[in-house]
Amino acid sequence: MRWPPKARLPALLLAPALALLLLLRLAGPGPGPAPPASPRRPGPTHVLLLSSWRSGSSFVGQLFSQHPDVFYLMEPAWHVWMALPAGSAAQLQMAARDLLRSVFLCDLAVFEAYLAPGPRDQSSLFQWHVSRALCSPPACPLFERGTIVPQEGCMKVCGKTPLHLAEAACRSYSHVALKEVRFLGLRALYPLLADPALDLRVVHLVRDPRAVFRSRELVAPLLLRDSRAVLGPQWDRVPREERPLRVLGAICRSHVRIREEARRLPGPLAARYLLVRYEDLARDPLTHTSRLYDFAGLPFPPQLRVWVQNITRGKGMGRSAFLTDSRNARNVSQAWRWALPHDQVVQIQKVCKDAMELMGYLPVLSEKHQKNLLLDLLSAFKSPSDTLV
Repeated sequence: MRWPPKARLPALLLAPALALLLLLRLAGPGPGPAPPASPRRPGPTHVLLLSSWRSGSSFVGQLFSQHPDVFYLMEPAWHVWMALPAGSAAQLQMAARDLLRSVFLCDLAVFEAYLAPGPRDQSSLFQWHVSRALCSPPACPLFERGTIVPQEGCMKVCGKTPLHLAEAACRSYSHVALKEVRFLGLRALYPLLADPALDLRVVHLVRDPRAVFRSRELVAPLLLRDSRAVLGPQWDRVPREERPLRVLGAICRSHVRIREEARRLPGPLAARYLLVRYEDLARDPLTHTSRLYDFAGLPFPPQLRVWVQNITRGKGMGRSAFLTDSRNARNVSQAWRWALPHDQVVQIQKVCKDAMELMGYLPVLSEKHQKNLLLDLLSAFKSPSDTLV
């Protein structure tokens, strides 16, 4: 059927809206069995590590980055937020989602719209040097493909690799993994989950809000622009001293929203979502990394087992807040208990009450309770049907 010329433009404009309405109807609650899964096309598996700032996502990102079968990039949506600083998180989520889809398909030319004028090489990409794939062939000959790559060496040698070689590297892997902290809900990502060309798996990483707050305090100036975007128009109306807690409350609500929206996914799509607590990885890294890899369809090579054990069983708290190096992960996960004043902990527990209950974080009832590290503050999920890695 051919459309009359005057009808073509309205039809083209309506088509995406009708497709989205159909998707949301499939994703919402309703009677009857879930629709059948879309046919799987041959191609790479895509993994989105979805988290928030200071939640251990850089560490979990490295679990994917150091895997020899994975092409990994850290926070590509950073470019959207930096290029459009006046936008709120809600206003920027569609542009960020479209960028993610292009990157998952190894179309790195999508970054052109957000990069400053000048040479285009992989050093233009945010935190490019934390990607093992960009430090080994075909992107860069510095390290062999299966080698555990230190970030410092890569930064000095591999930055001038042109983006077309980075694209070639992306296309040479069986898995493409991206880490993101700039989505405050799952709904905007439904089209990616439903796209059979992507075979997308979402790993939703959460961390105890009290630990998140303490970690954010240490790097607060570096998170200022992101914090403004999280609060959006409310930022200027909130007293300065109240902003850190207000931002944390928004982040906690976003984790509840993501979890609830994941529960409304139809059966085949629901199986592509996994909730992971940072504390469980810190306590038993080998077991929970193995389950994480199983979810993504990845093996757990012996050299990675050694690296995971070493990186999580080091001494001290690490050299830098933004460097994934050897540290005592269990101590890091509990540092808030001796670093935060109890009255501040009480405030955090109040604004993040729903998130803590949903994710299995127990409140402390007194300062003595808080300081007693023998008291376990992790519990099981609220719903017995939930699955925890």
